Parts: sequence; C-alpha cells; structure tokens
Amino acid sequence: MDPDAVAKAFVEHYYSTFDTNRAGLAGLYQEASMLTFEGQKIQGVQSIVAKLTSLPFQQCKHNISTVDCQPSGPASGMLVFVSGNLQLAGEEHALKFSQMFHLMPTPQGSFYVFNDIFRLNYS
Repeated sequence: MDPDAVAKAFVEHYYSTFDTNRAGLAGLYQEASMLTFEGQKIQGVQSIVAKLTSLPFQQCKHNISTVDCQPSGPASGMLVFVSGNLQLAGEEHALKFSQMFHLMPTPQGSFYVFNDIFRLNYS
C-alpha cells in the first residue's frame, strides 16, 4: 500500500463528495469519529453529517493546493494534511483552508475518518 496514493485517492473522493453531496460523506465516518470544525468539537456520524449539511452555503468548490501524509502508529493509520482554497458560489474571493484527517483502517481493507480538523486560514 502506497500511503501517498491512498491519501491522494481519499482527498479526491472526500472533496468531490463534499462539493456535490455532503450527506454522502456519512460512510467515511464511524460513531467514534470526531470533527473539530473551526474549534467546535462534534462526535459521531449523525452529528458530523448534520454539521456539514447545515453549513450556510449550498454550493462550493474545493481547490486543493497540497496533500501531505504520514503513516500513523502500529494500527496502520494515516495522517493526511490538506491545504487549499474554498470557492463559495456567488463569492468573488476564495477562502483559504487547512484540514487534517486521521484515517484508520477498517476490517474490509479500506479507511475511515477517525479525526477531522478543519480551519479557515484568515490572512
């Protein structure tokens, strides 16, 4: 397993799904998963999806600038750090963001998001 290839595939899938069908992200989380969104901690699939689907915009497009990854611990997890721009529909200027995912393996051989931390980067 090439960690960089896994990270790249995950990032493409995550942001493509976020931009087109946020509720579709539910399958990437489990009940123990935690999202910290702009400092607010949210745990569990339903609560995380409720937060993501209630954001005050309907359409957006993530443009990814960087993806960095590292193996994490004896359980074969992965840390994935993403930076990029978030373009909201109707807005002239994109917002810069950073997001960190801690991916953990599933018994089926895929990964789920154990930790997810999102921040807008204000200049």
